[in-house]
Amino acid sequence: MTFKTILFETTGGVAKLTLNRPEKLNSFTPEMLGEVRQALDQVAAPASGVRSLLLTGAGRGFCGGQDLGDRAVRADGATPDLGRSLDSWYNPIILALRRLDLPVVCAVNGVAAGAGANLALACDIVLAAKSASFIQSFCKIGLVPDSGGTWILPRLVGMARATALAMLGDRIEASQAEAWGLIWKVIDDDQLADRSLALACQLADMPTRGLALTKQALQAAATNGLPRQLDLERDLQRRAGQTKDYREGVDAFLGKRPPHFQGC
Repeated sequence: MTFKTILFETTGGVAKLTLNRPEKLNSFTPEMLGEVRQALDQVAAPASGVRSLLLTGAGRGFCGGQDLGDRAVRADGATPDLGRSLDSWYNPIILALRRLDLPVVCAVNGVAAGAGANLALACDIVLAAKSASFIQSFCKIGLVPDSGGTWILPRLVGMARATALAMLGDRIEASQAEAWGLIWKVIDDDQLADRSLALACQLADMPTRGLALTKQALQAAATNGLPRQLDLERDLQRRAGQTKDYREGVDAFLGKRPPHFQGC
């Protein structure tokens, strides 16, 4: 499949999705959002062979959020239905990312603003270049944080910081994002591409079925009480214990050899 606004390639079980409108800081248009969704559907397909996903942006920015040139009020005063836009484009992408049964790495190579910031934060492990920054820019144009922002920010940084980020729209540098637990790690700019790809490859070689179940458990913990979470851990552990990867992991440990996992 040929894409116009993203780059998508799969090598050795690792899929790499690059937002590719660098002249517009990779800001979203309906065409780009549609292509991102198509790529995620390809990754999720059982026969894809993909075992990890790396998401990044081309050029000097990760993603500037929505392309506002696409949202101008018409001459007759009519405004676009932003709720419909979320239902049609953004929300399905965020849900697809969270539901992928494989690890997702995000390499933030520059500014991540608005929906672009929240797209990054919806990934499992987020690396950022030292020069990168995160901005909840919605408040600057009278909007509410979307693309999961109001759900994920309080869970990552607490209500006080989430409220200030959402209401003030301050730029948060990568080092501050790491210190607050908004992201996993800051990487030197010239090493980000190699380090993020290496991490995606490392995850692809791991028992990815177990990682997918771990992802499911961690996401459920946000709303489960302890008894319900313990029940979920029991159920997921039962499933993990029936995988070929569990058997391989135990056999490799006992045989004192490197394991060869298959993701099943």
